Amino acid sequence: WLLSFSHHARCFAAVICVPFGTILPNRLVKGAMTEALSDDFSRPTPELCRLYERWSLGGTGTLITGNVQVDRRYQERPGNVCIDGPQDAEQLERLCSWAAASQAHGSKVFVQLSHAGRQTNGMINLKPVGPGDVPLARPHQMPRFMAAMFYGRPSAMTLEEVQGLPKKFADAAQVCKGCGFDGVQVHSAHGYLLSSFLNPIANNRAQLFGAGDPCGGTLEGRARLLLDVVRSMRERVGGSFPISVKLNSADFQEGGFTTEEAVQVALWLEKEGIDFLEVSGGNYEAGIYGDKPELAGKKRQSTIRREAYFLEYAVEVTKALSELPVMVTGGWRTKVAMMDALQKGECKLIGLGPPLCGDPDCSKKLLDGSIDELPRYESTLSVGYWLFRPVMWLLPRSIKHLLQLGSVQAWYYTNMVQMALSGKTDLAFGPFG
Repeated sequence: WLLSFSHHARCFAAVICVPFGTILPNRLVKGAMTEALSDDFSRPTPELCRLYERWSLGGTGTLITGNVQVDRRYQERPGNVCIDGPQDAEQLERLCSWAAASQAHGSKVFVQLSHAGRQTNGMINLKPVGPGDVPLARPHQMPRFMAAMFYGRPSAMTLEEVQGLPKKFADAAQVCKGCGFDGVQVHSAHGYLLSSFLNPIANNRAQLFGAGDPCGGTLEGRARLLLDVVRSMRERVGGSFPISVKLNSADFQEGGFTTEEAVQVALWLEKEGIDFLEVSGGNYEAGIYGDKPELAGKKRQSTIRREAYFLEYAVEVTKALSELPVMVTGGWRTKVAMMDALQKGECKLIGLGPPLCGDPDCSKKLLDGSIDELPRYESTLSVGYWLFRPVMWLLPRSIKHLLQLGSVQAWYYTNMVQMALSGKTDLAFGPFG
């Protein structure tokens, strides 16, 4: 037992030095999860600080915040924190408090910077923007009439608007550095703006503006904005401040961004000098929020056998890179699977999400050997009270899917709010009360 404990403790607890010199305390990372805990002015709140201090207490080495928007007009949902343009003294003080709370027990904290693009929540704005004018096709498998209420048809960004985005990201990164955060992550996954530029389905700029448009058509054109954002941020914050990128391994849509293209973009990002790459996949139309990638595209037997949704795709990216550390988030539950991936060099960092909503100490328990498996809350949650469940069988499949998906997400979010309010979770609480 002592030998076994020592072995896995070394595996998870090993520090990792990212390319520009920052040392991450261990291999466990809290992946970005939306918190919706800002105030009415899109500023961090004491509740948000309490939540992150609790996660830091739980032993997770690095915390990546939920998406912080660089343009307050285009948010993923109400309650996003925004860093858009110059910040007043109170906003800066609140951001400093958020950074300090996240680091209170030794964790590093990265701010995930994002622009929701055509996936902007309709409660914020029903006139979103995107690389082109292609609307979302049944987001979250919603019936079309419901989708139209939640997501507007995007307008294609002008070239001038596109060229102004790198400055917005650089401005926000500079604020984060000044407020004491340990790094930033550029969100270029899950169908948000930078991700949709990479997606040939969403990016129809060549058809709208002609083959000469610099940000559409070929992969080089579709990746131009992401690379310009990273380059502009690096010039602004300097070489010692870490920059990460979250990148789709594929969109899992026919005709969408492919794994082969992801490998090429990863190579370009490595050349730009980012510090680590998080590999994910899918968007609101396929591959996330209820659909595992093997269900959204062709099934890979090797993927089905592995619990981490995107690991097999990440391996292809990892093989092509020289030294850039790769992080994989999504589906991790067993210590054996995590250790296997780390020892084989398939990834360098393990991203955790939902288990930390129910048990914020589960990283510490993995590190000290008291558990071999993370809690699988999703396998035990059911929609409504038992009297209501037979009604579910009578509902259309799409409505049933939405109810199940929304209820599970609500349960996780409810426990995040409980931690934000009291520092404790309430596993008995259901999304219907």
